Amino acid sequence: MRMELVEPRRQQQRQEEKGAFERKSSRGKSTRRKMTISIVEEEEEESPKIVDLSGMSLDSLPVNPTINLGAISKLHISNNNLQSIPESLTARLLNLVELDMHSNQLNSIPNSIGCLSKLKLLNISGNLLLSLPKTIENCRSLEELNANFNMLTHLPDTIGFELINLKKLCINSNKIAYLPYSTSHLTNLRVLDARLNCLRSLPDDLENLINLEILNVSQNFQYLSKLPYSVGFLISLHELDVSYNKITELPDSIGCLKKLQKLSVEGNRLVSPPPEVVEQGIRAVKQYLCEKINGMHDKSPKKKSWFGKLARCSTFSGANIPRDDREDFGVPSNRTIDVIASPRFMGMLSPRRLLSPKTYFSK
Repeated sequence: MRMELVEPRRQQQRQEEKGAFERKSSRGKSTRRKMTISIVEEEEEESPKIVDLSGMSLDSLPVNPTINLGAISKLHISNNNLQSIPESLTARLLNLVELDMHSNQLNSIPNSIGCLSKLKLLNISGNLLLSLPKTIENCRSLEELNANFNMLTHLPDTIGFELINLKKLCINSNKIAYLPYSTSHLTNLRVLDARLNCLRSLPDDLENLINLEILNVSQNFQYLSKLPYSVGFLISLHELDVSYNKITELPDSIGCLKKLQKLSVEGNRLVSPPPEVVEQGIRAVKQYLCEKINGMHDKSPKKKSWFGKLARCSTFSGANIPRDDREDFGVPSNRTIDVIASPRFMGMLSPRRLLSPKTYFSK
């Protein structure tokens, strides 16, 4: 009898312990489940968002107060009828990495674009922009700027000093006459597309663009007549397009571009290198220019200097200067330049005065 009473008690105790364990474990599972849900919801709130409103024929951007603008990473509003972008809207897109506004009717870009410190890609092509705001220089993370097919006449003067991370600059099909001097400080630039503009010249210090691989300044037609010598120091250049300009002579330094694989020069009236060399391809052109650097193609007679003409004459009065030489100086044949022969002017041309240090003039 005693054994029978003890056994049921032990069984009841075991069942109670088992039930308590199951209840405890079930509470633990529910707690973990709730924690998991809260973490997922929190991650969804902080995850970057992409807003695409392109191709919707919008005249203005819709205002939705429930949207957290600070969470948007990519905003596409291309192919609409937008004429302006609100300053307040742009200023709140603090985490924006990509902004595509191409193919609208924009006359200007809001100054608040300078608040987009994380922006890496900006596409504003196909609009009616006359200029870019100076505040764009504050977008120091910008890697690609596409401003093709606008009405730009210039770029901000100091754009190259600030956008140090820029890798691709596309400004073709505008009305730009000069690239700012600071362009030569874009040391990370890989692509520069400035075709179909009104370029008169390029910056002189292009050798600083050590990573530039593609340079396209074609189709500036009657405006661009000369390339700077520094083009030949672009050590990473793979492709150079200067076609359809007014260039008559390529810089000899281009022959030193070891990585150059594509050279387009058609549509120019080249004298150096001559057309028969150009027709043979890029290898022949580079060889010709290298030989020209070494003086192998320099057959033109040396120009006679102005001082040499005077040195051959026994006096500076002009009496012994041949008539044709006097005409080169713009001096009438029936008149001498006796005033130059006066002691006062002869003193100015004396070797002591010309070759002495600056202290001579300060005495």
